[in-house]
Amino acid sequence: MFNLATSDSSFDCKHMTKSVSIPVELYESMQGKYFIGYADNLSFGKGASAWARLYNPTNSGVNLFVNVWTVTDISAAPFRAQFWFNANPQGTPAESPLVTPANTAIQPLPKPRIKLQLASNVSGEPTGGVKAFVRRGETETTLVETENGKLIFPPGGSFLVFLSLSENPNISASGRIAFGWWEEKI
Repeated sequence: MFNLATSDSSFDCKHMTKSVSIPVELYESMQGKYFIGYADNLSFGKGASAWARLYNPTNSGVNLFVNVWTVTDISAAPFRAQFWFNANPQGTPAESPLVTPANTAIQPLPKPRIKLQLASNVSGEPTGGVKAFVRRGETETTLVETENGKLIFPPGGSFLVFLSLSENPNISASGRIAFGWWEEKI
């Protein structure tokens, strides 16, 4: 054990290297590459579903790194959230206006190349792609997972959260899906 209070003259601070470790999310945010956003007022139930996804357009020139997702404000009944990679969802997607860079100190504000899309009251499940995992949630709970960027999607790829009611499909429900992600040039 080394004691800084000793008078050992062999200890010389001038030859020490200072090192700082920061989380990757902070690093990406400092560069203006980290974004957050959500899909609000998603309506589903009565035999219909809803979804939100991070879609990486084919001409984006970036890879998408998913950091965090949440599913919240579902108060009608227990629900099921399916997580699909590179699937084709049903319905006509709308683009969420509720997206912002995490670093608002950069001017002009960075603009994401990834699109946060959503659709409500859709029939049928997504096609193609892979249903990677499923989570079940109770009313008035929030599902949240930090992926630390390990879910990576190239141009043309997507990360989709698909919501449906699992135990009482004949009632109406609504909810919200949020994401945090960063983008790296290819």
